[in-house]
Amino acid sequence: MNLFEAIIIAIVEGLTEYLPVSSTGHMIIAQSLLGVESTDFVKAFTVIIQFGAILSVIVLYWKRFFQTVDFYLKLFVAFIPAAIIGFLASDYIDAMLESVLVVAIMLVIGGVLMLFVDQWFNKPEENQEMNWKRALKIGFFQCIAMIPGVSRSMATIVGGMTTKLSRKNAAEFSFFLAVPTMAAASGYKVLKLVLEPGGVQLLTDNLIVLLVGNLVAFVVAMLAIKFFIGFLTKYGFKAFGYYRIIVGIVLLVLLSFGVNLSII
Repeated sequence: MNLFEAIIIAIVEGLTEYLPVSSTGHMIIAQSLLGVESTDFVKAFTVIIQFGAILSVIVLYWKRFFQTVDFYLKLFVAFIPAAIIGFLASDYIDAMLESVLVVAIMLVIGGVLMLFVDQWFNKPEENQEMNWKRALKIGFFQCIAMIPGVSRSMATIVGGMTTKLSRKNAAEFSFFLAVPTMAAASGYKVLKLVLEPGGVQLLTDNLIVLLVGNLVAFVVAMLAIKFFIGFLTKYGFKAFGYYRIIVGIVLLVLLSFGVNLSII
């Protein structure tokens, strides 16, 4: 993977990380279209550049992110389910990261569900305080997003709405939850790579690519978050649902005609 390819993938990450369209799925698609081989470093890169997207949340919401211990404990409770399942199923998740077919199917399924999300769950109650029950339920919803193409943002926002949070509050908690979740994923991926033979050298040799990727993801993610909150509050999920369905169907058609979208 060269610097140009890294920048393109980082732009895709920044644009889609906080939108309910699956950043992982879109990075897999971008990787496939660019013809980037799915090496150990490339897999690590797509996770490590999430750190840049994490910083965008902290910078944009720093006054609200640095809160009480109770707030961090609830974030931790929401984070636990994904941490456990992610650790236990790491190899299976990595295997799914190589499948464009899985991404295409989940984009379509998720898109269809998103057409009805507002109708089913947009019924916020007066009490919008984040409590332990809400935090844990959102945490379990986040686990669904380990399947490429689902979207962590979609899963956690919908999870929040099922507890009668407003779309805006559910989205903002989803952003906050992304910080420990993606920090842990990035840290674990770095540690795993470092412990492998030649891993440290691999990271050192590609340090510029990693730094540029994180910087690009940071800037683009800040712009995407500002857009998303305003759009979601005003229009809801349907537009994202249609987009997912269209992209998923296009991928399925290409695959059915034998177009090589493999990244293995």
